[in-house]
Amino acid sequence: MTDRRDFLRLGAVGGGAVFLSGLYGHALADNSYDDFYFVQLSDSHWGYKGPANPEAEQTLKQAVEAVNALAQPPEFIVFTGDLTHTTDDPAERRRRMTEFKTIVAELKVKNIHFLPGEHDASLDKGEAFIEHFGRTHYSFDHKGVHFIAIDNVSDPGARIGEAQLAWLKEDLAKQTKDARIVVLTHRPLFDLAPTWDWATRDGQQAIDLLMHYQNVTVFYGHIHQEHHHLSGHIAHHSAKSLIFPLPAPGSQERRTPLPWDSAMPGKGLGFREVEAEAKPVAYQIKEFAAQKG
Repeated sequence: MTDRRDFLRLGAVGGGAVFLSGLYGHALADNSYDDFYFVQLSDSHWGYKGPANPEAEQTLKQAVEAVNALAQPPEFIVFTGDLTHTTDDPAERRRRMTEFKTIVAELKVKNIHFLPGEHDASLDKGEAFIEHFGRTHYSFDHKGVHFIAIDNVSDPGARIGEAQLAWLKEDLAKQTKDARIVVLTHRPLFDLAPTWDWATRDGQQAIDLLMHYQNVTVFYGHIHQEHHHLSGHIAHHSAKSLIFPLPAPGSQERRTPLPWDSAMPGKGLGFREVEAEAKPVAYQIKEFAAQKG
């Protein structure tokens, strides 16, 4: 059977669209693998103050309440970067990270994986992030899926870097060609809108390494909106933010936030639930509003 990646819009469920992203034609021989759910949150920018979100001190807390209210708790949660808003003051950066940790400690699910965004890490090469959250790149396994967190933000030049690419190659070498692989990152690995900093300068090198594996899906943040893209058989899915939406890629000269709508304060904000399905290998993506209810 010919391999093909397919996207299927299933309709509106629970206040958000549902997509199915998967590689069909490859089944797993190991029947022990189970389906499971995880939640992706991104771009909370704790510490932001400005007209794009006059309620910035509430949106992260509302998202925590919304996740806690899910009918079925996720098995784990990932935050794909820009946990805090950028600041030149190292002490203020650490204060914001401490406050962020205090807020997300209210999540009922305690298995949480954090990634840095450029707002968290580019000014100090990830020093404060590492102090508060640990490693900036790592991998872990969950019920037959190999997750790889790539750091494409600690380098202020928006690069992954030779050392991390070598680590990625070594990590992938331990996987079979049909392994279920999910990549988590902040910036898109592909060139979505380079003039807007919506790209990774050496991201193609990471994609080239991943191309050798049959079942790869990438979840990222940074662009503050839902977006879906294919690099060959590799699917890339961006998440909405928890602070303010940004315009469609390249739709205007500057990537300024979309205007605040006081009548719909949560417009364009949200998080997603991802069901990892074993047979066939697929990821059902369900989008939720950032506010409970």
